[in-house]
Amino acid sequence: MKTKKKLLPLFLLVGCGLLSGCGAKEEDAIVLRIANCEEYIDEGDWDEDELIELEDGTEIIGENSMVSDFEDWYLETYGKKVKVEYSTYGTNEDLYNQLTLGSEFDLVCPSEYMIMKMMKEDMLLPYSDDFYDEEDENNYYINGLSPYIKEVFQNLSAKDESLYRYGAGYMWGTMGIVYNPDLVEEDDLHHWSLLLNPKYKKQITMKDSVRDSYIVGLCILNEKQLMSEEFQTSKSYRSDLESFLNATDQDTVNQVEDILTDMKENAYSLETDSGKADMVSGKVVANMQWSGDAVYSLDQAEEDDFYLEFFVPEEGSNLWFDGWAMLKGGIGKDKEKQQAAEAFVNFVSRPDNVVRNMYYIGYTSVISGGEDETIPNYLRYCYEDEEGVSYDLSYFFGRPLQISTSKDQLKRQLYAAYPTSDVLERSVVMNSFDSDVNRRISEMWTNIRCFRW
Repeated sequence: MKTKKKLLPLFLLVGCGLLSGCGAKEEDAIVLRIANCEEYIDEGDWDEDELIELEDGTEIIGENSMVSDFEDWYLETYGKKVKVEYSTYGTNEDLYNQLTLGSEFDLVCPSEYMIMKMMKEDMLLPYSDDFYDEEDENNYYINGLSPYIKEVFQNLSAKDESLYRYGAGYMWGTMGIVYNPDLVEEDDLHHWSLLLNPKYKKQITMKDSVRDSYIVGLCILNEKQLMSEEFQTSKSYRSDLESFLNATDQDTVNQVEDILTDMKENAYSLETDSGKADMVSGKVVANMQWSGDAVYSLDQAEEDDFYLEFFVPEEGSNLWFDGWAMLKGGIGKDKEKQQAAEAFVNFVSRPDNVVRNMYYIGYTSVISGGEDETIPNYLRYCYEDEEGVSYDLSYFFGRPLQISTSKDQLKRQLYAAYPTSDVLERSVVMNSFDSDVNRRISEMWTNIRCFRW
């Protein structure tokens, strides 16, 4: 397993992108204001030994930041200067609060539920018809988007409009549990209730994220029914699962609050980022974790010569996506700026840049690359073992594609990055909550975090 670059913190101020230089506005340049999550794009400055050499001879390395390379590419491709003011935020809610307080951005990268919330509030511009023109060789997004991801996006909607027209995917994944196989018993590795098991008291962590923790609570609450043969074999399994894992009535919220309160009392910490380090250092033996951070934890532990594993519990999980969305309040009717924003999405969707970002941040891109073999070759570079077992990736690439990999990858990085079809069958996208439900869930979370200890 090749290890990725260690992530370094970004110290970027709103409206002043250190990656492109403060005060860099020029009279003849398009100024594009981009806001993204922290540590969520290739910053460049790779070491020479990090050069990725694929089997077809392709060489990939991040010498400069992705933002700087985009500025150069845009000038070369479209004959127009663009200066990116790149800013970061911590959570979707942080971004939304910045926008409501008056911060102006042109292009942002929130999660699917926040994109749908922004759609409902008429904050977003749809992507242009030109963006979806498959004949344009610079339209790397539409020509490389995974058919599986495309279908999911097309089926998500807000205000009777498809997310597909308002959000361009970036990264995706599931929620599961990273664990130390030497310290967690095999019989405990099937259900989310592992996080409640007193056997591991103060040795597990849970996410300080209301939506992610809430869906875990729903899985635990409904474990018996979700695992019943009648439910598992029902013709309406998918729709019933989506109903169970999106239930927000007051009685259900109260029951989930009790479950999550018990989980917090059993936990070493309630965290958003420290769980990775706590797993690697051995402070905890199991960690509720996003799949991309799971890959990071497994990689880092491997550098220290011990092995962690990952599983998605059998009841179900959250299927999440982050994507690029264009803001009306920033771009408005400025067609040049909209073209630059769409071009940025296309640039980060170019297969070699997809590899750069996946290597650098550890998460999985929504891009499969279409007919381009760069991304499949990168997966072979990372995971191939000719004497191993076959791992089927056909669903993601939209064509027959299997990789021969070591048997341990069925519980490790490849499984976390590209879940098996049975995991996806039991994973659902959570709805975008309306204001009443948001208030109900927020009150529950405040009680858990602040009052019930």
